[in-house]
Amino acid sequence: MTRLDSLAQALDSGTTTSRALTEACLDKAEQGEGPRVFIQLDRDGALAAADAMDALRKVGQHPSAYAGIPISVKDLFDVQGQVTRAGSRVLTGAPAETDAPAIAHLRQAGFVLVGRTNMTEFAYSGLGMNPHYGTPANPWDRENARIPGGSSSGAAISVSDGMAHAGIGSDTGGSCRIPAALCGLTGYKPTQSRVSLKGTAPLSFTLDSIGSLGRSPRCVEILDAVMAGERPKPAKTRPVSGMRLLAPPNLVLDGMDKKVAADFVTAVAKLRKHGATVDERVVQPLDRLPKINAKGGFAAAEAVHWHKALMAKDPDGYDPRVITRIRKGESQTAADYITLLQDRERFIAEMAHELTGYDALILPTVPTVAPKIADLDADEQLYGDTNLLMLRNPSVINFLDGCAISLPMHEPGSAPTGIMIAQTSKQDQQIFDIAHGLFPLVKPN
Repeated sequence: MTRLDSLAQALDSGTTTSRALTEACLDKAEQGEGPRVFIQLDRDGALAAADAMDALRKVGQHPSAYAGIPISVKDLFDVQGQVTRAGSRVLTGAPAETDAPAIAHLRQAGFVLVGRTNMTEFAYSGLGMNPHYGTPANPWDRENARIPGGSSSGAAISVSDGMAHAGIGSDTGGSCRIPAALCGLTGYKPTQSRVSLKGTAPLSFTLDSIGSLGRSPRCVEILDAVMAGERPKPAKTRPVSGMRLLAPPNLVLDGMDKKVAADFVTAVAKLRKHGATVDERVVQPLDRLPKINAKGGFAAAEAVHWHKALMAKDPDGYDPRVITRIRKGESQTAADYITLLQDRERFIAEMAHELTGYDALILPTVPTVAPKIADLDADEQLYGDTNLLMLRNPSVINFLDGCAISLPMHEPGSAPTGIMIAQTSKQDQQIFDIAHGLFPLVKPN
């Protein structure tokens, strides 16, 4: 799959057109996993937008270098004229009257929206399973139907299978980074304040952020800038030599399978070989997180508030596994929530201290390769345990209000795994610069 800058060059040179790119994506979306990837495919709207971008490009009036590139949009974003279902059956309101700001910025830059992608209902799981619309299978070992990761499941498969050249998602506890890691893609979670949450179905207004999935760090950097209302800057690569990276062995390495462990060891060795200093030392604040979030954390408390009326009206319309997690918030008291706020403030301050002098934190994005959908469907305990395991590492960064990118680190042809590079709040540009340097070293060749 060509990266966004290469596609922009091909469009500019006339070697392809937006119509050709969009038709190719739409054709793939109507085959294979497509019916499980898209909750709504917009062939007519996408082709009309593609033709408009081609016409503007012919007269030199296209709105950006990326005008005409087809992308997918997660089902929790408002798109004018479309119903926002958030992967559910209980949201049946009127079509959105306006685009969410993030979507408006993308359309203003000329990106073509091919359709709305499937997701875990209300974004409340890291596995990507959806009983209402089906679960798209991971591109690796598709014969055994493994999870895509979630909650931005359809976003990931739309990119891996060529149904879109990038996918827009949300990230409350890893929902862009988890499917990126499990599907061999790059996924980005920005500092929350970078991209407006207006016009999106919320999970946790404290933790939600708007991110993307693509084929490279440059792809998600471009999308992040556009959604933030900025003009994408030329990529800057931070040399690996001289980097100081912190790789904690506590909490984030617990429960790793042999494949992830081996790939992470190999990735760290490559970084050291190219001149990076990687310190492996205990980061004490991490060990407190399981206890801090034992009652469901911000997501449960804030979700139960937003869903109260919907759950009373149609409790049977929910995915039982999702509504059970939402209802966990009912047991939290006001004192519990205030304690959460205080714990988070302390955690952010302590992690800032721990990262002083380091360019980034590095850790496996998720500790295991993608499990089989059938195994999780058959065993409630396994489903719950696996979900918590998938969310554990990425959710550290949401609690931190930090920024993080997941890069593929597996050997070609093997089970996809991801390495996460993270920092504290508002260090987004530093993360991109570092990722450009690390990507050629750790990615599958």
